[in-house]
Amino acid sequence: MKMGEGVEWSLHCCVTLAWLQDQCPVPIARLAAWFDLPVEYLKKRLQALVRAGILTSTPGVGGGLSLARPPERITLLEVVTAVEGGVDPFRCTEIRRRGLSGATADKEFAHACGIAVAMRRAELAWRRELAAQTIADLVAAAPASSGTRTRRGFETMNP
Repeated sequence: MKMGEGVEWSLHCCVTLAWLQDQCPVPIARLAAWFDLPVEYLKKRLQALVRAGILTSTPGVGGGLSLARPPERITLLEVVTAVEGGVDPFRCTEIRRRGLSGATADKEFAHACGIAVAMRRAELAWRRELAAQTIADLVAAAPASSGTRTRRGFETMNP
């Protein structure tokens, strides 16, 4: 399964906002500078998180982004779905019903294809794993110095 880099950047921004909860809202320009990304690129990705209710956006001077909920209530699956959409990675097109192999085998196709069943099972396991992990879990798994370094870095930044 291939995901766009927007998922990685969105997750990093959520973890960063969790570390900076006491300094929120954080301007998008600061997040973009922190990760060396174009502001418009990051804005587009993070707007999807705002629409999904993962982040809140505060307009105006002193505005920016913050987590809409506590980090322990934001799952990785929610972030992935917000950025990538809810499209299933595998779509069975019933290729077995085409051509000569499918011309005379109607009774054999009464049940779902074994390939489609196996792929769906794998996808469900992947989704369960992402749904079981939260932004708080990522924060807890990061080296303790990461949050301290991020907080200090943001305090000294002037984007």
